[in-house]
Amino acid sequence: MIRMLPVYMAVSLGCTLILECSAAAALRVKNKKDFLNIVLVNVLTNPLVVTMTFSAGVFFGREIRVVSIVIMELFAFLSEALIYRKTLEYKRINPFLLSLILNGTSYFLGLILNKIIY
Repeated sequence: MIRMLPVYMAVSLGCTLILECSAAAALRVKNKKDFLNIVLVNVLTNPLVVTMTFSAGVFFGREIRVVSIVIMELFAFLSEALIYRKTLEYKRINPFLLSLILNGTSYFLGLILNKIIY
């Protein structure tokens, strides 16, 4: 199971980047710098979220994994929103709402993709 962590991380990051950049484009984010910021923020937060929730499941069981998902997703949402507030030129949507929309999109569509892939 632990051997699969790099695969899960790569698939998760790839899907997250595609889904969140697509959602950002749908919200009319147009600036290349803003897209780069969205990508870089996810490169920072996604591996941490995946590693922590995967590890919680392996070492502590399913129930703790669910709790860790909630905690880590809240961490990702808040940290990304704070970074977006400081770095994005995109002002059409509040950075906290933008973070919520992007993370919600990647999380819920990721659940569906996860069912299909695994």
